[in-house]
Amino acid sequence: MGVEPRKHISSLQRATHGGTDYRELECLGIKPQDVLDFSANINPFGPPPEVLNAIREVPLEKYPDNNTLALRRAIARSVGTEPDKVLSGNGVSELIWLSASAYLSETDAVLIVGPTFGEYLDAARAAGARVYHWNAERESDFRPRVDEIVNIIKEISPKLVFLCNPNNPTGGYLEFEEVSAFLESWEEGILVLDEAYVSFVEGPWSSLPFIDNGRTIIMRSLTKDCALAGVRLGYALAHESVIEVMEKVQPPWSVNAMAQEAGRVALDFEDYFKECLVKIIAAKDYLIRSFSDMGLVVAPSSAHYFMVEVGDAASFRKRLLMKGLQVRDCSSFGLPSFIRVSPRSMDDCRKLVEAVSTMSRT
Repeated sequence: MGVEPRKHISSLQRATHGGTDYRELECLGIKPQDVLDFSANINPFGPPPEVLNAIREVPLEKYPDNNTLALRRAIARSVGTEPDKVLSGNGVSELIWLSASAYLSETDAVLIVGPTFGEYLDAARAAGARVYHWNAERESDFRPRVDEIVNIIKEISPKLVFLCNPNNPTGGYLEFEEVSAFLESWEEGILVLDEAYVSFVEGPWSSLPFIDNGRTIIMRSLTKDCALAGVRLGYALAHESVIEVMEKVQPPWSVNAMAQEAGRVALDFEDYFKECLVKIIAAKDYLIRSFSDMGLVVAPSSAHYFMVEVGDAASFRKRLLMKGLQVRDCSSFGLPSFIRVSPRSMDDCRKLVEAVSTMSRT
């Protein structure tokens, strides 16, 4: 009944994400405020008070700046580039869709290095592109084989290559030389380098030099490290010509006024987020030691989150959820025996360890 959509749209399915599923909790009779969420890869300590104060001062009766100039200038100062090489968006997810909308057609090939974030596939398929996958394997600790990926790039000459670094959900982190090898392997496409979690990596290298080649889009998130998940905020770094193209397909006012002001102010509190990171890494180390002591296998991760092999991940997650604790079932990544855990406060982490320990004894 009704008007038929484009043929490939009918088969699309929305990607699965971490975070609170309010419909599920309602069916289970669980209140959202009663759940400790270890499934979302964010800074669990929230933004500094100055950010909340700034949001309160935003005039809600006025339209936001459609060009997000103040925010883009603040981002440019923070990363060391020019504002015309910056595009802010409604989270990295919007920027992923903008890249696909701007550059892909039904004749184009796309390569996704996985297992990884589901929005790359959704955005590419919505554009009608031909999607190819290369997936890392458990036997290699989910470490990408750069030579194999380079060979695929040479073979299919993709319009876009989606690479998450550090990767979600595995936490694997490729070095500068490895990412450079992708770019050097072909000349007619764009590398979409998703660095949403790079702020959580110890000693990351700078990818900024890549943007001058006009073939790289770096995407980063202020949602994750700045603890702004509720307002949705990310940014892209690219050559001016690429930014101009992406701007043309971006819906008007997609970054609301509160998000713009929250991001602008949050960038002034780098020391606060460094303090948060110290606590996050300490909590990660505690969780890994505790799970390993229980005999659980923890996959290596350079990010703050990590995967744990638990057998039936869907069942394991459900049992924890009934105890008021939420982890990420990695089945949607094609990893049905793994969960993904992102640290919270040390007190919260102790509750998770106790719950998992109790489950292991039953």
